Amino acid sequence: MGSPETGNVDGALPPVPRRNTELRLLAAALPTVAATLLSASLSVTGGVAPVLAAYFAVICAGALGLHVLLRLRAPYADPVLLPVATVLNGLGLTMIWVLQMTGPDGPGHGEADRQLVWTVAGMALCAAVVLFVRHPWRLSVYPYLIAAVALLLLLLPLSPLGHEVLGARRWIGLGPFTMQPSEFAKVLLVVFLASYLGRRREVMALVTRTVRIGRLKVFSVPRARDLAPMAVGWGVAILLLVGTKDLGTSLLLFGTFLAVLYAATARKSWVLIGLVAFAAGAYVAYLLFGHVRNRVEIWAKAFDPDVYGRPGGSFQIVEGLFALAEGGLTGTGFHGGFVQEVFAADSDLILVSVGEKLGLTGLMAVLLLLLLLAQRGFRIALAAREWFLKLTALGYAFLTAFDVFIVLGGATLIIPLTGMTTPFLSAGGSALMANWSIVGMWLVISETARRPQESSGTGPAPEDPTTEVIRVNAPPRSPGRRGGEEG
Repeated sequence: MGSPETGNVDGALPPVPRRNTELRLLAAALPTVAATLLSASLSVTGGVAPVLAAYFAVICAGALGLHVLLRLRAPYADPVLLPVATVLNGLGLTMIWVLQMTGPDGPGHGEADRQLVWTVAGMALCAAVVLFVRHPWRLSVYPYLIAAVALLLLLLPLSPLGHEVLGARRWIGLGPFTMQPSEFAKVLLVVFLASYLGRRREVMALVTRTVRIGRLKVFSVPRARDLAPMAVGWGVAILLLVGTKDLGTSLLLFGTFLAVLYAATARKSWVLIGLVAFAAGAYVAYLLFGHVRNRVEIWAKAFDPDVYGRPGGSFQIVEGLFALAEGGLTGTGFHGGFVQEVFAADSDLILVSVGEKLGLTGLMAVLLLLLLLAQRGFRIALAAREWFLKLTALGYAFLTAFDVFIVLGGATLIIPLTGMTTPFLSAGGSALMANWSIVGMWLVISETARRPQESSGTGPAPEDPTTEVIRVNAPPRSPGRRGGEEG
């Protein structure tokens, strides 16, 4: 156990500022980004493209600006998050530029330029979280308001603002720009789940009904009244699956919901009930809706000539598998290969593009960086002092890890391809900004966890809503033999 004098807790790093460590990691991360951009430029153009020098200057300025801000406002924050996110963002920007410059539409870098703008916006959003969310536990005061905003964002694509692309209705149009509201809804929903389950975890964990066969205890299930959050989570997931035709977001949100629920209660029965309920809802959706059946058929019969050759068939996923095979161990190089001719190579199949251009070696390195990002999130959850902050950090970590599994699993036919984006790598502003905001939340939670107690009090503040006060009222005892005296 940690001592109250130092503020150290189990799982936390020593309560000392970690910014010098972060600076040393940035000193390795930024040259890695520069080397990647330079290699891509030499391979594709034969020289140094001025636009890539501008890309590196912007990423370098953003990363160093965040570092300075953390020195001033969050000196005890996790030192690994910013360098890892910077490397991933830089690699994603490089891949998008390469795919555009070598694509069938001819040389160009408009999409990469837009990704750079979203990178700046994402870093600015991360800085805003660090600046204004100084006491992250205060977010738990407004769980239902946060849930209402998240639900509104999820339902926006079903409004007149929404529009459908390739069978999925997950975008809204704002003038010349499009946005995917579900990416921001995911960030808010984790906060709501952490707040609600942090308050209710003891009741949901302890008050159960036991299912028996004879005298043998077989299973324990929650009370019917405690199933309300499960029913709401299931309903939102199925609504997304049916209304927006977005299998990936539906699976991601419900999987994160079950992970946070299990972390709060440690009850396997909750997970089993949730999996059964989601499987039943997905099966009914498969029977009723053609787009769900099409996704499953593409997955199950990807190499069937009839499925491969038809419009909207398995051509994309099969060509992606061929591109992965083409990459081999060391890759084709930035100018080689053919993945740039595959649809959505810079978004849904960005990991396939990395696998072809950089080979299995490069793909494993990228996956290790993504795993490291999730691992830091789980570590922050272990170090946090309040349940709300623990569950929030854990929810974001699972969200990141499960997102990568869904993307890579779809690209390799482990599960149906769902069209999800890979954190920090895929083209798209909504996902990139949402992921930078998650990094900002991790930073402020780790700062709260690792800051010495002397600078933040010797425990949660009295007004901290995550501090639970449990009053145990003993049942009155029967009167004794002497009148009204207690026995």
